[in-house]
This record gives sequence, structure tokens and C-alpha cells, in this order.
Amino acid sequence: MTADLTASTSATWPARLVRPQMGWVTLIAGLLFAAVLLMAALGGLIAPHDAAAQDLLRGATGPSAGHILGTDELGRDIFSRLIVGARTAVLGPLVIAVATTTLSTVLGLLAGYLGGWTDGVVGRLTDIVYALPPLLVAIVVVGILGGGLPLGVLVLVVLNIPAGYRSMRAATLEQRSLPYIETAKVLGEPKWRIMWHHVLPNVRPILYTTFFLSFTYGFVDLSTLSFLGLGVSPGTPDWGRMAAESRVLIFQNPWAVIAPLAMIVIAAVSANLVGQGLDRRTAGRNR
Repeated sequence: MTADLTASTSATWPARLVRPQMGWVTLIAGLLFAAVLLMAALGGLIAPHDAAAQDLLRGATGPSAGHILGTDELGRDIFSRLIVGARTAVLGPLVIAVATTTLSTVLGLLAGYLGGWTDGVVGRLTDIVYALPPLLVAIVVVGILGGGLPLGVLVLVVLNIPAGYRSMRAATLEQRSLPYIETAKVLGEPKWRIMWHHVLPNVRPILYTTFFLSFTYGFVDLSTLSFLGLGVSPGTPDWGRMAAESRVLIFQNPWAVIAPLAMIVIAAVSANLVGQGLDRRTAGRNR
């Protein structure tokens, strides 16, 4: 009996130790992500200087009392541009996340529950799109057609749908074979009601995962486009664009490059960790 108690204790204490740690990680990531969203929402209201104001006589300088992250080659305040640039950096990925989650959920539910030709047609189309590398395709399309950020967002929405679709379809197929679905059918409930009122609430973890992963990938991809000069227009405060334009200042004022790159990493990693945390928490409750 003692051996059983020891084995049981040794099996459970790591889980008890890990859960609080993972909870703290998710909490910290959530606070960081909320701070990024707050920065994007308030923007110029909390910036200490006009993000577009230039001081050519000052030029690029290091951190000082009046400019805590220094200035760029045009004398613009780095910290103010970092705050204002959050809106441009975050808005596109949010659109990608919302659109991708919505479309992949609808397609996954329809294909997984209805099956037949619906599943076949949607499956073939998503297989084709899934084989395309999103960032490379976005670079080629935006580079050839122009269009900047809006076109980049549209391309990335389309190319990110297959991953979420596959997860939603698999979860829907699993739910479709459960007894409660058969009961709903026997009671005469229409297919649309079964999908939206019975299946969808039981696959919510997929929504969280799809949303935050789409935000993360969209954020990194759009930042890369801006870094390459294919996203926002020149001079627009944007973290990717700021890092690209300030590369020449790496030795004169390293913060001009480090600060926007650090914000990109913080936003992407925190969004990913929040998504994973919500996924585990919701999946655990469903069990």
C-alpha cells in the first residue's frame, strides 16, 4: 500500500507543479499581449512626442532624458514611433486572425458534418492552398501587383485557412459520431442547428488555437513584408518598417533597431502562449 501511495504521489506532484507554472506563463503572456493591444488602441494619445515630427539638426542620437530610446536619422523620437507603430503592426494580424478563424470554422464544420461532395470539394481546394508557402506567395503577389498591406492581408487570410480548416474538420468528424448527435437527429433537429448549437460549442479549443496561431503567423509575415518594403508605405510608423529603415543606425543608436524587433518578438510569442494556454484550459474542462 505504501508503494502504491508513493507511486501515486510521485505521479501527481509533477502535474501539480507544472500547472501553476503554465498558468503563470499564460498570465504573463496575456498581460504582455494586452499591453500590446492597449498600445495599439491608444497610439498617439500616450506617445510623448509627435511620431512624424522631424528634427534634421538633431539627427540620430542615443537615449537621453527627452528621448528615452533616442532618435532616428531624421530626428524622430523612436519611443513615440514605437507606440504609434503598434496600431499598424497589430491591425493587419487581427484582421487575418478574425477572418481566418471565421472562414476555417465555417468550412470545417460544413465539410466535417455534411461530408460527401462538400467535403470532397473543400478538401481538394484546401489541399492545393496548403501546399503553398504563405510568406513566399505573399512576397511574390504583393511584389508583382503592389497593393501593399491590404493585399498582403488578403493573401495571408486565404493561405492560412487550410490549417484551421483541417483542425476544425477533424474535430467535427469526431463529434459527429458521438451519441448526442444521434439523439439530436432522432429529435428532428435540422443540420444547421446541430452544427452551430451542438457541435461548435464542443470544439471551442480549436477556435482559440486557430485565432492565436493565425495572429502569430500573420504578425510575423506582415512584419517581414514591411521589413522588405512591401507592406506599409515609407515613413509610416510600423515595427517591421522601422527595423528596416534603422539598420544603418545599428552602431550609432542600436535601440532604433532593437526596440521594434523586440516588440515583434514580444507580440508574436505572447499571442502564441496565450492561445496554447486557452487551448489547454478549455480542453481540460471539456474532459
